Amino acid sequence: MTLPDITYTLRTASPAKTRAEAVVVGIGQGAKAVEVTAGAEDVKAAYGRRWRGMLATLGVSGKAGEITRLPAGNEIGAQLLVLVGLGKPGADGTYSADAVRRAAGAAARAVPNATSVAVSLPADTPDLVRAVTEGYVLGGYTYTTYKSNSGKSGGDGNGPSDVAILSAIARRTDAVTAFEEAQILAQAVAGTREWVNIPPADLTPAAFADAMAHVAGLVEGVETSVYDEEQLAELGCGGILAVGMGSAAKPRLVELTYAPDDARGHIALVGKGITFDSGGLTIKPGSSMSTMKSDMAGAAAVAQATFAIARLGLPVKVSAFVPMAENMVSGSSYRPGDVVTHYGGTTVEVSNMDAEGRMILADALVRATEVSPDLIIDVATLTGHMVMALGDRVSGVLGSADVVDRVLAAADVAGEQMWPMPIPEWMDERIRSSKVADLNQHDWIRWGGGLYAAAFLREFTGGLPWAHLDIAGPSFNSGGASGHLTPGGTGVAVATLVDYVREMATDQ
Repeated sequence: MTLPDITYTLRTASPAKTRAEAVVVGIGQGAKAVEVTAGAEDVKAAYGRRWRGMLATLGVSGKAGEITRLPAGNEIGAQLLVLVGLGKPGADGTYSADAVRRAAGAAARAVPNATSVAVSLPADTPDLVRAVTEGYVLGGYTYTTYKSNSGKSGGDGNGPSDVAILSAIARRTDAVTAFEEAQILAQAVAGTREWVNIPPADLTPAAFADAMAHVAGLVEGVETSVYDEEQLAELGCGGILAVGMGSAAKPRLVELTYAPDDARGHIALVGKGITFDSGGLTIKPGSSMSTMKSDMAGAAAVAQATFAIARLGLPVKVSAFVPMAENMVSGSSYRPGDVVTHYGGTTVEVSNMDAEGRMILADALVRATEVSPDLIIDVATLTGHMVMALGDRVSGVLGSADVVDRVLAAADVAGEQMWPMPIPEWMDERIRSSKVADLNQHDWIRWGGGLYAAAFLREFTGGLPWAHLDIAGPSFNSGGASGHLTPGGTGVAVATLVDYVREMATDQ
């Protein structure tokens, strides 16, 4: 995994007195002037009267993500002072965990040449300790596997080896727990990014299944089953097989199980694993294929969330189902007009070979119902319609009202933007419009395609409580780094799933 090799510690030290080479402090936009944020007051005091004039001379505004570096001088113990903007505080004068997470991510990229760093951002609650830790770990992620000069950090071999998160509550048990758990979660998010960023020729379904099974073998309590194309045929997983027909790289289905003895609930997770999507015979324009290695982001998120839940020891059983296929063009590709029989017996008439995600998810969803979970959540880069509706930073959430509400609550804790979308009753008529099969895979009506896809998936959930997360927009960042998000795979939905299960663990 392309994360710098850093030792993280949680300490109560003063940022003005720390001997780290670089110290990071927060700057916010106060009502009348820029101000240091909570935890960095000692630095301001050390500079005395020079402080305000120095910030004014440097043009420091405190806007979110702004980075200012300056030699620290003799006033504080560090050699380099890094000011990171957090923007405007809330109505109560404090900063949200989201603002702190983003600031910590920006700070991680601002100290490439320091060997040790102390980070003094608002961290006086366990939630903020988590935010600083997650933000810094993820903001420092880079994908350098294919860089010929790849080193420890950003490819140049430089970067900090020690990072101290400074907090006034560092000795409290709940703060230490938040700090340690944040590192586990951040590693899972980074692991998701890593898989998404791998070139598709090197992450075929078979290679992806092997990689997933390898990681599962390193996580205590997780059991793995992998089904190849022959076994999928024996099971009758017609959707997975149909999508994979056109590729020389044959499909797979990976099933993961984490079953603690003290489980207080049981959740099934299903993730779309299209390792590359050409659109099949409904071929995409070339420009639309450039990021299609990310069409397995839902599968990566579901698997890594399962690993994180196990590593955290959360008392909830998790059954994860990860169908994998490569959607390619060849003489053996599935065709418009074909009728596919899915696992469980439902027949589907197919008309759009680029609506392949729902085809592989259908088989996996029925498999999920057979383990009798309390609920099912599926995660998929499913539709361009959802990107048109919500943009490229917001995931759509559809399904059973109570599950959707809890997903949105978990997303709020995790700092991920998600929005509820409906499945109108009249979608039932559209998905049943086939004259030759039980369901119609796609109907080419331009409007409401993301809602149609969710209605289609619901047919395979067996009436269980269920939510569908369409992450087509925020799963891949085609632009530059921003906050704790870096270019390429984002790892979206991992934190939301973990926080959903964390909340399940408290249910009585």
